[in-house]
Amino acid sequence: MPKTMHAVEISRPGGPEVLTSCERPVPQPSHDEVVIRVAWAGVNRPDALQRAGSYAPPAGASDLPGLEASGAVVAVGEGVTWPAVGEDVCALLPGGGYAEYVATPAAHCLPVPEGMALREAACLPETFFTVWSNVFERGALTAGERFLVHGGSSGIGTTAIQLAAHFGARVFTTAGSAEKCRVCEELGAERALNYRETDFVEVLRAEGGADLILDMVGGSYLPRNVKALADDGRLVQIAFLEGPKVELNFAQVMMRRLTITGSTLRPQSVLAKGRIAGALKARVWPLLAAGKIAPVMDSEFPLAEAAAAHARMEGSTHVGKIVLKVA
Repeated sequence: MPKTMHAVEISRPGGPEVLTSCERPVPQPSHDEVVIRVAWAGVNRPDALQRAGSYAPPAGASDLPGLEASGAVVAVGEGVTWPAVGEDVCALLPGGGYAEYVATPAAHCLPVPEGMALREAACLPETFFTVWSNVFERGALTAGERFLVHGGSSGIGTTAIQLAAHFGARVFTTAGSAEKCRVCEELGAERALNYRETDFVEVLRAEGGADLILDMVGGSYLPRNVKALADDGRLVQIAFLEGPKVELNFAQVMMRRLTITGSTLRPQSVLAKGRIAGALKARVWPLLAAGKIAPVMDSEFPLAEAAAAHARMEGSTHVGKIVLKVA
């Protein structure tokens, strides 16, 4: 490996323009870690939050943005039994994906699904780890239940729709245009609601209420989500695009036996994320290899144009995943 690498760093908190090219030392693997020569890196909302100064990396993590990547393993630390040097993987990262090389725990690596290119594989870890852990583990979604996911055309949304539909749930979603709603229904949503025109609360209540809601909007959506839930329903919160503070009447939670929970992925322990990786490999990776589900791709940008990728993501015109071409 070379001693230095090209990367994109956050020069100061701010808009997409603060993402600048730089030279950094190539990381070395610690115990139980591997180093990946990055081919493609996924672009995600947490990257933009970190860039804006509102989502600091965990202690010990790289300050470079980037939470998922695909590429070839080029070095392994002590204690690593898989993957081996030379193997192609996709991986969940603690940070550092916007670079030619990145270190990550070996337990957070997954094989590239059979028949899938590295470009598509780079889009899997962040969204699939998030959806599986929140919808199926924390949210306990089961076949036949009514499931509402907001932001259905996002990376999280397109993943949640496909997985929930595959496992037998009735899927409802919200999106911001007729075209986005069409895509969501093609992916398996029973009904996609244009939130600019339709009140999702009324629609879900007419269906008997949502058994599970996955939300990343927060703010004004929180009390509306509570109203849209069926008795004994669950709300799982994974982000707050509108903000985390709101006035809420908790009497409804008590009277209707509702559950409000949530999680963030990045601060969880190496062991916890390794367990999610194991569940994905057993339950979801065969579906990807069989072509029963697939990441929805929006666009690609060279690593040096990461600012343009962020601008597209924050413009909310994209459908599915945005990636950076590194190698």
